[in-house]
Amino acid sequence: MPPTLASLVHHSALKLTVRAGEDRLDVPVRWAHPSELADPVPYMEGGELLLITALKLDAEDPEAMRRYVRRLAGAGVAGLGFAVGVNYDEIPAALVDAAAREGLPLLEVPRRTPFLAISKAVSAAIAADQYRAVTAGFAAQRELTRQAQTGGPEGLLAALAAQVDGWAALYDASGAVVATAPEWAGRRAARLTGDVQKLRDRPAPASSVVGGPENEDRVELHTLGTGRRPRAALAVGTAAAPGTAERYAVHSAIALLTLTTERSRSLQAAEQRVGAAVLRMLLAGEPDHARAVAGDLYGELLDAPFRMMVAERVPVSASAALARAEARKGAAPAERHSAAALAAADPGGDPLAALADVVESAAARAGEAVLVVPEGERLVVLAADRGAAAAACGEYAGALETARAGIREKVPGGEEDELVVGLSAPAGPIAASAAYKQAEQALSVARRRGRVLVEHEQMAAGSVLPLLADDAVRAFADGMLRPLYEHDATGRGDLVASLRAWLSKHGQWDAAAADLGVHRHTLRYRMRRVEEILGRSLDDPDVRMELWLALKAASTE
Repeated sequence: MPPTLASLVHHSALKLTVRAGEDRLDVPVRWAHPSELADPVPYMEGGELLLITALKLDAEDPEAMRRYVRRLAGAGVAGLGFAVGVNYDEIPAALVDAAAREGLPLLEVPRRTPFLAISKAVSAAIAADQYRAVTAGFAAQRELTRQAQTGGPEGLLAALAAQVDGWAALYDASGAVVATAPEWAGRRAARLTGDVQKLRDRPAPASSVVGGPENEDRVELHTLGTGRRPRAALAVGTAAAPGTAERYAVHSAIALLTLTTERSRSLQAAEQRVGAAVLRMLLAGEPDHARAVAGDLYGELLDAPFRMMVAERVPVSASAALARAEARKGAAPAERHSAAALAAADPGGDPLAALADVVESAAARAGEAVLVVPEGERLVVLAADRGAAAAACGEYAGALETARAGIREKVPGGEEDELVVGLSAPAGPIAASAAYKQAEQALSVARRRGRVLVEHEQMAAGSVLPLLADDAVRAFADGMLRPLYEHDATGRGDLVASLRAWLSKHGQWDAAAADLGVHRHTLRYRMRRVEEILGRSLDDPDVRMELWLALKAASTE
């Protein structure tokens, strides 16, 4: 604790006597300062013990003393020390009454006690307090380091909570609570998830102070990690602002957790290299070798049914970035600070990194293994079927779809999807290569349809016709049917409509002619003209298939 007026009064060498303000001696003293100015307030910072001899004061004038003391009290002066035996044999009654009226502590300083002795005592007490704080801070740092080495993040949080006489919580990159100390702080920490997610908007390292729920406590939030994108966050809740020793403990915890985070990132990079090798072996049809290389790294992931995800980054236009920012301003607070909405609204963010964070965080919370392999502008994920990671990917894509739908309403046509994902059907290690192809096919469909996520199973359950809404397919259809359209434009027949009717009736002449309202011989003549113009035989099933798809593609325009 810093020195107080009470500690100075009890200092045996100073021989100070209290003449007023006895009930306010617990006020901390920041410094002791002598001044004989009639108005020293402009030179005071607050918290000082002002030492005077009243050389330039009319200390016997009650009104002058009331004004003088009132100015000192308003400036936050801790107390007033009056030296007797210099200009006055005793403290004038006017000054004593004014100090008592304002509640300003007034100390009588005997002639044999120089002001320098009081200044030295205050300075020594401040230095001792700072030394105790630094010593306690180093002790806290040693204890936190020991706990980090032996108990991991959980042990470190427990030690930090004890040091600050409060609670502490660790959050992952998505803002979810990873660990708390003590355990009762879990619910309180969960209520601050939104504040943690807001902190991710700011350049790292970032920190903020928020009031706890229902003003329960004061909470400091700090991002962890050295990169642009925070890897985690720390919350520290206390009843009041931390002192010097507590501040040392908090800063030490931030440093240790950042080192742990960066070390985890290095381990993650090494794990990704192993994961890339495992993935190559699976795709090469060597599941046994993949298991041997992976060992226990991925648990039972390589033996149970899994899903293959292939994600790809797509450039975003400048107008889309502006629309995204505007859409974010109008979003509801819960949506604006969700992980998905942040990724959709951050034009400078990396969508693949955001997806990896979402998937890995979900897997970590569920205690399941996941294989994440970056491949340049792509990200390949192997996740357990019906697991938390696969579900998180679906929820993430759904949130992005919702956010981007709002953006398209504000600036129609102003955006290309920033992230597209293809998801395979459930597969096993032997069918990994087929699952990868399924994911790529679904990815291609998602790209063409402007969707964030497409599952391969949805493609099989739906219709192939929406796939014809592609510029390349339409160009093919236009090139194949143009000679027939040009023929019909001359008014010499209706070959396109006749061809469509004949193909729709599977080549049945009578049925197709009836639909057209012509004789079957007329229809036969028209089909011969189609063959002559196109130079292709309608007896060939491939030709009939291509013509039917061309007609369908033309009808989607």
